[in-house]
Amino acid sequence: MIEYHDTEWGVPLHDDRKLFEFLILEGMQAGLSWNTILNKRENFREAFVNFDPVKVARFGQRDVARLLKDAGIIRNRLKIAAAINNAQRFLEVQKEFGSFDASIWRFVDGRPIKNACKTLKEIPARTPLSDAISKDLIRRGFKFAGSTIVYAHMQATGMVNDHTIDCFRHDEV
Repeated sequence: MIEYHDTEWGVPLHDDRKLFEFLILEGMQAGLSWNTILNKRENFREAFVNFDPVKVARFGQRDVARLLKDAGIIRNRLKIAAAINNAQRFLEVQKEFGSFDASIWRFVDGRPIKNACKTLKEIPARTPLSDAISKDLIRRGFKFAGSTIVYAHMQATGMVNDHTIDCFRHDEV
């Protein structure tokens, strides 16, 4: 968790494959700890062919059966189905906007929101902006894309900087 915090969390991310990775991981995390997901991250990368949305979008019943047997990932049928569905929706968004990056970052005019929270308790679980992004993704057919999941995605990919003001990463990112 420390390495993730110190090197990845909150860093503005504009790589579609990495944005897809976090979209899938955040959906898998629903109801679980982020630490659980991070500990299984390499297994997820292997199981979901390095988060290649084109390949994941083609997953069929044989792949679902394989994933449900994979103890290295979260073996939840709804989350696995959502990941496949979201890969298909992801590709549709790429086609419409040229990239998923262009679509998602338009909500913040291409610039991260820099919050100034003093304590972890001040950091929200969702915001009106994450509500709006969630509504857009759900309208496009995404699953496991509720506002709390979207806000976590925004934090992870640097759309919002929620490092507390006393954290050395606050000013760095």
